[in-house]
Amino acid sequence: MYDSSLFGDHPATRPLSDADVQFLDTTLRDGEQAPGVSLSPGQKADIARELDAAGVDVIEAGSACTGPGERETIQRVTDLGLDATVTSFARGVKGDIDLALDCDVDGVTLVVPASDRHVETKVGTTREDVVNTVEELVAYARDHGLWIEALGEDGSRADLEFLEALAEAAHDAGADRFCYADTVGHATPDRTVDVVSTLAEYGPTSTHTHDDLGLGVANALASVAAGADLVHGTINGVGERAGNVALEEVAIALYHGYGVETVDTERLYDLGRMVADTTGVPLPANKAVVGENAFTHESGIHTDGTLKDDEMYEPYPPETVGRERRLVLGKHAGRAGVEAALAEHGVEVTEEELSEVLSHVKDLGDRGKRVTDADLLTFAEEVQGRERDRRVELVDLTAAAGGSTPTASVRLRVDDEERTAAATGDGPVDAAVTAARRALGTAGDASLDSYHVDAITGGTDAVVTVEVEMSRGDRTVTVTASDADITTASVRAMVDAMDRLLAQAPEHVLADD
Repeated sequence: MYDSSLFGDHPATRPLSDADVQFLDTTLRDGEQAPGVSLSPGQKADIARELDAAGVDVIEAGSACTGPGERETIQRVTDLGLDATVTSFARGVKGDIDLALDCDVDGVTLVVPASDRHVETKVGTTREDVVNTVEELVAYARDHGLWIEALGEDGSRADLEFLEALAEAAHDAGADRFCYADTVGHATPDRTVDVVSTLAEYGPTSTHTHDDLGLGVANALASVAAGADLVHGTINGVGERAGNVALEEVAIALYHGYGVETVDTERLYDLGRMVADTTGVPLPANKAVVGENAFTHESGIHTDGTLKDDEMYEPYPPETVGRERRLVLGKHAGRAGVEAALAEHGVEVTEEELSEVLSHVKDLGDRGKRVTDADLLTFAEEVQGRERDRRVELVDLTAAAGGSTPTASVRLRVDDEERTAAATGDGPVDAAVTAARRALGTAGDASLDSYHVDAITGGTDAVVTVEVEMSRGDRTVTVTASDADITTASVRAMVDAMDRLLAQAPEHVLADD
């Protein structure tokens, strides 16, 4: 942790460790502007609840001017009675403020053009008129009891003197703050420091950065060092083009790097998963904080070091952001990692057996395959000459997608009895999986943590591989299954995972309900 300015002796910056920083989350507004993302009122309300629970200070619920549907959505959020300040985006017209007021918001972000490109070409007005608009609309919003943030759009490409004029006019009219907006991710950190430090002389200043140059976090930190105390961001960095700055990345950078507490970091991973699932924008495996690989180790050297010291190859404990450390196996695996993975499943091996299992693991990895828990346990069974005593096995599966309601029927062998169950679902896979869970009864109450499908051959008769990660209690397994039919592959993978999870469970756990 460094108790110094981000820019050393730069006269316009302060030690980041001295900063008091809040967040404005715009996942529900700017994040929704990402191509293909559309959130329902209920989805926005669910995300808003989680943002509020995490301690986000300001939630931009949408743009009231968009239409009746958006206003219904914003109203759903304002009706939640959150601790956070709930705001609406508003253009530089009085009607937008009125529409926001109709949604019972706490405040508005009033957006006006700042760069000449936006002033003259986009809006077709003059700098003088923009200043007058800011003065009039901020005063109007203030008269109606709103929290007000004025934002100069495309501020990173604007003339600094004009930005100063906007900031001064906004503060004089009663705005709570003025926002520096790097609308197209154009800025560099040094320029950001110069601009934000100047704007901060006029009053409270916020910052809105995008990641088009991969500098979103750097520019957010530079803004804070220069005096900004409110950072705009979205969960997972979802947003237009390369996205907004990722709120979770700024939060953990401030916390880990400078000891600055902003939000409940232990909620960040669940927030990230929730937003990814809801928006349909998947998390890259190598993404900081919330990516699948962020706390996953395969390399033998890294795994061995991590087993000896949790902090050997990690900057901060995964629990800090609501994660768990994972050791996975592949071509880079070492003895320590394989032994630890077997121990997690209650399998003890001799040194000679461990060498043979490791050889199998590396061979499979060399063929470009991921080594799942099921693969590892199969290797151990083969090396030790043990027959696998299955407790759950798929006997028969029938699924139909025709008609209005997909249905499926599953027959399982559970210990010494056969069980049959049927179900409907959103699709044949969902119906078949639900039927399998019903056949297992309470023993089927395992969590499906990950579901991934890959086509491994081409053409209309392509074989697909389904990989599932499931957990029950404190046990987790990953299993793959391949078939020409995705429903069959999915059910086989999940049944096999359940069998592995229940292998050491008492007999009564699988008793017929």
